[in-house]
Amino acid sequence: MRKWVEEVAALCRPANIHWCNGSEEEKKALTELAVAAGILIPLNPDKHPGCYYHRSHANDVARVEERTFICTKTAQEAGPTNNWANPTEMYQKLNGLLNGAMAGRTLYVIPYLMGPPGSPLTKIGVEITDSVYVVLSMRIMTRIGKVAWNELGSNGVFTKGLHSMLDINPETRYIAHFPQDNAVISTSSNYGGNVLLGKKCLALRLASYLGRDEGWMAEHMLILGVESPTGEKTYVAAAFPSACGKTNFAMLTPPEHYKGWKVTTIGDDIAWMRPGPDGRLYAINPEAGYFGVAPGTNCKTNLNAMLSLSRDTIFTNVALTKSGEVWWEGKDGEPPADLLDWHGKPWIAGSKEKAAHPNSRFAAPMKNNPVLDSEVSNPTGVPISAIIFGGRRATTMPLVFQAFNWVHGTYVGATMGSEMTAAAAGKVGTVRRDPMAMLPFAGYNMGDYFTHWLRMRKLLKNPPKIFHVNWFRKSAEGEFLWPGYGENMRVLKWIVDRCKGRVPATETPLGWMPEAKDIDITGIPNYTKEKLEEALSIDIEGWKTEVMLQDELFMKLYADLPKELVYQRELLISRL
Repeated sequence: MRKWVEEVAALCRPANIHWCNGSEEEKKALTELAVAAGILIPLNPDKHPGCYYHRSHANDVARVEERTFICTKTAQEAGPTNNWANPTEMYQKLNGLLNGAMAGRTLYVIPYLMGPPGSPLTKIGVEITDSVYVVLSMRIMTRIGKVAWNELGSNGVFTKGLHSMLDINPETRYIAHFPQDNAVISTSSNYGGNVLLGKKCLALRLASYLGRDEGWMAEHMLILGVESPTGEKTYVAAAFPSACGKTNFAMLTPPEHYKGWKVTTIGDDIAWMRPGPDGRLYAINPEAGYFGVAPGTNCKTNLNAMLSLSRDTIFTNVALTKSGEVWWEGKDGEPPADLLDWHGKPWIAGSKEKAAHPNSRFAAPMKNNPVLDSEVSNPTGVPISAIIFGGRRATTMPLVFQAFNWVHGTYVGATMGSEMTAAAAGKVGTVRRDPMAMLPFAGYNMGDYFTHWLRMRKLLKNPPKIFHVNWFRKSAEGEFLWPGYGENMRVLKWIVDRCKGRVPATETPLGWMPEAKDIDITGIPNYTKEKLEEALSIDIEGWKTEVMLQDELFMKLYADLPKELVYQRELLISRL
């Protein structure tokens, strides 16, 4: 590891090297440095204790999938849904860009853990960066310092991560993954999703590749616990594309009607899962913080997220008041009069421009979460009873259905579609296929990734049951057919009861579904049984079109598509 740091220092030629130890003294010193340099702005200590504001460059506000590369020996290994680059050529290009790139800057060495200490699933990473914002964000998002050296020992395996801001030029922006070298290099960005290399880069793209070879799964999934009034605990994992309500679901507050029920959070974004000795699937959250989307987050939609970001949080690209308070679209209350937008310019209420960037973020420590699950640092992980897939669909997809079995559930996940959101650069609103919410994050061929899912079934005696939900279906008049947010507890309870064999379901062409009477809607203001029936209805003609649209991705992957998924599609057509 030291040898690698020396090699990087010789290439990047920094003014000095700082080895991060993760201490509170270091945090204080680096924060003061970032404030003095104008990288962080301290927020009002009474309203936001220990919180800071960061404004990224206007051309650097989201993940850039077109500049994200999987560099394997052959293009076939990366597959047609990833951008492939020859590793030798990419190293040459990046080494050219990094030559002397840290002159006059500090090179920070960040040792970090993804996962609880002592877990068989935990991975060690070392990120080298010239960004103090990255160091302070990695402190929140991972376990850094001595805890990582202890885990590494004298000859442990670690992921090499190298990041340099260069000049934040989109033309030299690369997020290049080298799965066969367990390495990632990021240049010309300072946006979290591209530069916090423990997150999407290691925890999903590299980890999915490692999981395939080692017999476990790295998935873009939240993990929550549901506890009944009698103390029965059930753990659920769920995959939704970014900005589709994952954090809200992971921190769900049950409605008044569900007295005595509790929902607790293991993780809000990433799940690493392995078969346990009892034939069940056990999951850990490799992260130590939440990198959440701010717009739309408020005390009604997600009280627990608001409490999680109430202290020791870094906000990026939200709006700012002159008195040092943060604001974003959808936050509680009216916008303050003295608001500066995410560019730092005065913002006028009613302006067509958003005050906060639609993908503005908060990085908050998970220990702030008032509903953090007691098993969050259990090295064994928690047993998963259900896997839920879901996207943002205004039509076609019903509120909830259960797959017939694991292979059918794999097909349901593989054909998942969602309307685009601001979390990735692209046209907002268009439906794109996002299998298992992993399209931008699978570190190898997506066809092989489906095969790995099917192979995992053979390692599980008691696999989780698989479901699909859609909180976003609308009526012909454009009105949401389901209230969402905390009321999602009602659907979650049906899912838990299905896992325990307590409630019936009706066989439909899509899978097992509840009847309207099986979802308790007592106490939902102005909500009717008719609305619920419409949310649960199956539009056969719409589904015939949906099956044709699913072909677009399947044709792209056809050479490597497992035959089981082709058969599942034929079965669905015949049922329709």
